[in-house]
Amino acid sequence: MKIKAVVATAKGGPEVLQMRDIDLQWPRRPDDVLVELRAAALNPADVFFRQLGGYVCGDNPLVLGHDGMGTVKAIGDQVSSVRIGDRVCFCNGGIGNEFGTYAEAAVVPQWQLACVPDSVDDITAAALPLVGITCWEALYDRAQVRAGEFVLIHGGAGGTGHIAIQLSALRGGRVATTVSTARKAALVSELGAELAIRYREQDFVEAALGWSRGVNVAFDNAGAQVMQRTFRAMTEYGRVVTLMGTPGDDADSTAYNLNLSIMNVMMLTPMWKGLQSRLREQVAIVREVLGLVAQGRLRIQHAATFPLAQAGDAHAFLETGQAIGKVTLQIA
Repeated sequence: MKIKAVVATAKGGPEVLQMRDIDLQWPRRPDDVLVELRAAALNPADVFFRQLGGYVCGDNPLVLGHDGMGTVKAIGDQVSSVRIGDRVCFCNGGIGNEFGTYAEAAVVPQWQLACVPDSVDDITAAALPLVGITCWEALYDRAQVRAGEFVLIHGGAGGTGHIAIQLSALRGGRVATTVSTARKAALVSELGAELAIRYREQDFVEAALGWSRGVNVAFDNAGAQVMQRTFRAMTEYGRVVTLMGTPGDDADSTAYNLNLSIMNVMMLTPMWKGLQSRLREQVAIVREVLGLVAQGRLRIQHAATFPLAQAGDAHAFLETGQAIGKVTLQIA
């Protein structure tokens, strides 16, 4: 079947994203579901793949986007968990070969779908899966944040950071976060941060040590230089989770001397490597965080929503670093 999608026509800047007609195979496997998409979300990984190409090589054009939300349009013969017309969301595709969610429709195995509660709107449901999985795996599965612990979240007003603040607080963590502006400081305080560190005006290491005398858990989404400085804000036997890859220790071997545990979190690994058991665990996380949103215990901050045809503009906005919360695409 023919659908419209935004295709990365080359490696490069936002201008390489162009609307095209593509061939979406349907029907496919008997447990597959055809989802008519209403919304999709942007993530920093989308920028990476646009610039450098997908992880998986194949004959299909590169359609970006991991997060999608829509309604069930058709189902395979063995589908029993959803019905036509159900509202669903998911994290699937967008790493090459398998089409992503910058498109009018997607084909998704039934077990990868999460039904969207009536109280959760389309844009929120689209924005949630990847960041929900990432923060849950980082803070709950890896760092295992406990009540009363001091937690430092970098970039707390960003698409990932604002979820990390809330999940840490839900476990009873005391949260400090770095932000760049007074507006962002006000937002993170609303979301549960005890301390908002204006890193352009304050040394975040000194601020964190003055607040906690050493943080138990640090969440890094800023990169090597910030992470190496973060080592100095930690208490002994602290846990650092990073979304950016692990750099070497600092010049004083701070991470070594403090016995820090440093853990990588790359939530796309199960999709890339075809680790179905891990993918099923991630679907369970999506269902959990959807429930938290429906209960009013977790909030998605929306920075901006663009029409699908303006995906390039959405990428350009995301790359400014000015987004407060999630950037999304309206599809239907």
